[in-house]
Amino acid sequence: MCLSMVYKNEVNDANLLAKNVADIKVDGRKIIFTDLMGIRTTFDGTLEKVDLMDNYVIVKE
Repeated sequence: MCLSMVYKNEVNDANLLAKNVADIKVDGRKIIFTDLMGIRTTFDGTLEKVDLMDNYVIVKE
């Protein structure tokens, strides 16, 4: 199972928005990340990059 970390603007611990993300849903400018425990984090912005090899997602406002 591959779970991802979500960062705002760049991969940096200070910019971490969510970890162990198993599901991503995009609804217009709203992005909803759901982690392994079912906890949802909502971010208003756009997907910048999804790296499935290194398991991270970058979003921007």
